[in-house]
Amino acid sequence: MLGAMARKTANDDVLAPVTLAVGQEDLLLDRAVREVVAAARAADADTDVRDLTPDQLQPGTLAELTSPSLFAERKVVVVRNAQDLSADTVKDVKGYLGSPAEEITLVLLHAGGAKGKGLLDAARKAGAREVACPKMTKPADRLAFVRGEFRTAGRSATPEACQALCDAIGSDLRELASAVAQLTADVEGTIDEAVVGRYYTGRAEASSFTVADRAVEGRTAEALEALRWSLSTGVAPVMITSALAQGVRAIGKLSSARGGRPGDLARELGMPPWKIDRVRQQMRGWTPDGVSVAMRAIAEADAGVKGGGDDPEYALEKAVVVIARAARSRGRG
Repeated sequence: MLGAMARKTANDDVLAPVTLAVGQEDLLLDRAVREVVAAARAADADTDVRDLTPDQLQPGTLAELTSPSLFAERKVVVVRNAQDLSADTVKDVKGYLGSPAEEITLVLLHAGGAKGKGLLDAARKAGAREVACPKMTKPADRLAFVRGEFRTAGRSATPEACQALCDAIGSDLRELASAVAQLTADVEGTIDEAVVGRYYTGRAEASSFTVADRAVEGRTAEALEALRWSLSTGVAPVMITSALAQGVRAIGKLSSARGGRPGDLARELGMPPWKIDRVRQQMRGWTPDGVSVAMRAIAEADAGVKGGGDDPEYALEKAVVVIARAARSRGRG
């Protein structure tokens, strides 16, 4: 134990007894958890990871999870949305902060606002290691994030390339991180604006999935704008109907699955865990009827695109409007 801790404490003590990840940017919160889990598993491959939501952490649960075991196993206990914990559970956690258990790393994910501030203050006072995970709302922040991603990958990208990537991908941090990973894997040498242009301007999958994402989120104007941009850059209409179908199908699959942890659902539904998280956010306004209506609209658009109609662009616009309306069907009851 001490040897492993000593190795880790030399820089940033990832295996500190308590890590506090503060903010509302899902990608950064997930990374903070992954970093701790990876360090714990490097120290002990059999590390037991418990990933809990506030309703799963009842009064007494933390004491059970952190009580000494016969086998002195290493454990990582992750508590998501710690700002939503009940008052009694907060008392438990505050008590634990005063005398954390050996071999256990507690990771508290907290939104950082006024709600649950007492727990946030207590964790800071107890000397928790803190990771900032702020929502990146400003373009300058996203640009700095992209630069940082290239730096972390040990690669150089020109300022113009970073800006072009932000312009092409938009505000989704996961997509930006994924784009940087793709470029660094595929391209040798300095990444410049021309490379980004070749990759992302009119890159069919990227732009067709943007149309689908905005449509299933009920953002009609943005979906139509993305659709016109995609078509103007030469994306085949059939790619767009395919992306729309995938987006609506994913919502149908996940809404019928309900419950379960992202990892388990990912295996069951054949989607990566980050996709489960995104679809969960997208499905909030959907009803089963909405999914049926949207799938019918996509089938009609597909027929229109493949020669059943005179105007593929109109067929796609109509489908996008129907899908975006269906995405708000729960609100209209």
